[in-house]
Amino acid sequence: MRIYACVKQVPANNETRLDPVTGTLIREGSPGVLNPLDAYAVEQALRLKEQYGGEVSALSMGVPGVRDMLRRVVALGVDRGILLTDRAFAGSDTLATARVLAAAVNKCGMPDLVLCGRVASDGDTAQVGPMLAECLGIPHVSDVACIEEIARGEARVRRLGDRGYHSLRVRLPALFTVLKEICVPRLPSITGVLRGEKAAIAVWGRADLGSLEGGVGLKGSNTRVLRSHRPDLRVKTRAVAGARDLMDILREENLIAEDRVRGDI
Repeated sequence: MRIYACVKQVPANNETRLDPVTGTLIREGSPGVLNPLDAYAVEQALRLKEQYGGEVSALSMGVPGVRDMLRRVVALGVDRGILLTDRAFAGSDTLATARVLAAAVNKCGMPDLVLCGRVASDGDTAQVGPMLAECLGIPHVSDVACIEEIARGEARVRRLGDRGYHSLRVRLPALFTVLKEICVPRLPSITGVLRGEKAAIAVWGRADLGSLEGGVGLKGSNTRVLRSHRPDLRVKTRAVAGARDLMDILREENLIAEDRVRGDI
């Protein structure tokens, strides 16, 4: 079976910079790593390959430096890496990103299965996977905790819902976004690292993908970041000697109304 794993490079730390005009992350020059949840999608793809045979391809949209991250993915056992990079893609929101990934999937040929991490640590939207499935016109299941069986053109999966787990049968081809509990990612072997360093990563730009209906990049995006800020993580504490002190603090903070206080404390 053919499996595509969609992976993303995310900032390696919290010291990120934002473009003051577009509100998008400035990724050039910042150290990046494989999105932690995408590692579970890659591992699950490799386990399915080992169980059912076939090949695994890793697709990623990003800056040219993402090639190094894809080589590390190849070192794990992925058969080939494909980087989608072009200045025209810069500033793409989740839908525009899904359009680019869908164009790459169509260029490669529809696989049996597309796997994605549930969410990216930098955007935290959990939107790209389902949007990609809609662009491809295939069914999708989010929050998959276990792929129990693949047989007769169907996959039986267990997903986490609001009230527990659900068992579903899905006709292939399909797209699944996976949870951390689905597996434990492996570490690359020495042989794998050497293989990854020598791997030729395919690089495709907008011209290679043909027509991208709906637009990409900042101009082709339907959403825009208007404002962002860093939370104040400093802890502010005050000593409270008794109930009367606590009431005084609540009054100062306007957390209680004076007419709601009855009796002596």
